[in-house]
Amino acid sequence: KKARMGASSSKISPPSTAAKDSQQFIPQNLLSSWNSKAQCDANPATPPPLPPVGADTKAPSNSSASPPPPPPDASAESPPPPSIAQDESIAAAAASASSFPNPGPYENAVMEAKGLLNLDTYDGFRCDINKQLSPYMAVVHSFWMGTNMIPDGRNKTYTFVTQVSDEAGLIMARLDPERGSVDGRIYRAVLGGAGMAKMVFNVAAPGGQDAQQGSNDSLQLDLDVGGMTWTSNLKYGCMGGGNVYGCNYFQQVTPRLAMGGEGMYLSANSSLVSNYTLRFTNEAKMAASTDTDAVADVDAEMDKSYMFSGNYIGHQGLLCLNYKRDVTPKRVALAAELQCSPASLESKVLLGAEFNLTRSKINLVVDGGGKIQSVLEAKLGMTPGSPALTFAAEVDHVTDTLRFGYGLKIGG
Repeated sequence: KKARMGASSSKISPPSTAAKDSQQFIPQNLLSSWNSKAQCDANPATPPPLPPVGADTKAPSNSSASPPPPPPDASAESPPPPSIAQDESIAAAAASASSFPNPGPYENAVMEAKGLLNLDTYDGFRCDINKQLSPYMAVVHSFWMGTNMIPDGRNKTYTFVTQVSDEAGLIMARLDPERGSVDGRIYRAVLGGAGMAKMVFNVAAPGGQDAQQGSNDSLQLDLDVGGMTWTSNLKYGCMGGGNVYGCNYFQQVTPRLAMGGEGMYLSANSSLVSNYTLRFTNEAKMAASTDTDAVADVDAEMDKSYMFSGNYIGHQGLLCLNYKRDVTPKRVALAAELQCSPASLESKVLLGAEFNLTRSKINLVVDGGGKIQSVLEAKLGMTPGSPALTFAAEVDHVTDTLRFGYGLKIGG
C-alpha cells in the first residue's frame, strides 16, 4: 500500500536491489499491474510525421519480403523450334490470305459510272408511297399519271410492289392490275453463303393485255459464286421463244486492275454473243494528320478516287469507255462515257455530274447530240423517311422535244 501511495504522488522509480530480491514474495498479478502503471505514466512517444500532399499513401513494402527470383540460367536449354507441320500450316494460312479485293459481280463492273449517266427522266406526275409493315416486309404503291412515255400507249398506270427480305435473301413481286402481269425476283444464299441463287420471272394472265398482244412469259435462273479475288456466274433463261445459256467470270488481277468476260448462247437464232470488260480503280488515300509534313498533306489532298473501265461487245463491234472521278468525296462526282464502233466510225459521248447537298441532290447529263437531262431531288425533312420532291426535265434540241415531270416520294 505504501508503494502505491508513493507512486500516485510522485514518479515511480525502478525498484531497488532489495525490491528485486523481494519480488519472489510479490504475487504475479500485482507485479504485472505495477509494470503497466509504470508504462502508462511514462511520456507518450512522438507521433510519425504526416505524408506530404499528393504522395503515395500505400503502405511500404515489407522489408522482410522474399528476394526476387534469380535470373534464368544461361546454360539452360531453349525450347525446341516449331515443327515442320506448324511451319507448313502457317505458310498455308499466309498463302490463302490476299490483299486483292473482291471485284464484285460482272454485271456491276461499269455500273458505278453508268449510274451517273443513265438518269430516270419522265413526264407527268409520279407518286411513290412506301410503307414498312415489319422489319422484314415493305410495300410500295406507285402511281404515274399524265405521261406519254408508256410503250403500250397508256397515259396512266398503277403498280403494287411488295418485298420480304432477311439475312439470307429477298423475295420481291410487282403487280400491274391493268396489264394483268406479275414480275418477280427471288434471291437466296446457297453453299453456306459462298453463292447466291437468283430467279427472275414474268407471268401474264391469260386474259390480260400482255396475253392479247402475244407476249411470252420469261424465266431466268442465275447462280453467282465468288471467292476472295474472283466472281463467276452461270445463267439459264427461257425468253423470246428460245433458251439462253450463259456464263461470266471476273478476276481481280492486281489491287487496282480487274478483268473478265461473258459469253451467251441464244438457241432461238443459234447465235453466240460475247463481251469483255477491263476496270481500273484508284481509291482515295487519307490525308496525313501531321502538321510537319505539309508536302504529304498536299499530295494526299490531290489524290482523288477515280475509276476507268472499258467494255467491248463482240457481236455488235462496239467499244464503250467509261470514266468516273470523285472531285469531293460524297459531294461532287463527274462521269463520262464514249461509245464508238471501229468498223463504222460512229461514236457517241455522254458527260454527267452529280452534286450532293445537305438536303438535296442534282444530276446533269449532256450528250454529243445536244440532249440535256436533269433531275433534282429535295428532301422535305431531316429525319429518315421524310418525303422527297423530285423534278425531272429533258430537252432534245435535235428532235425539238421537251419533257418535264415532278414526283413525290412518301416513306422510306
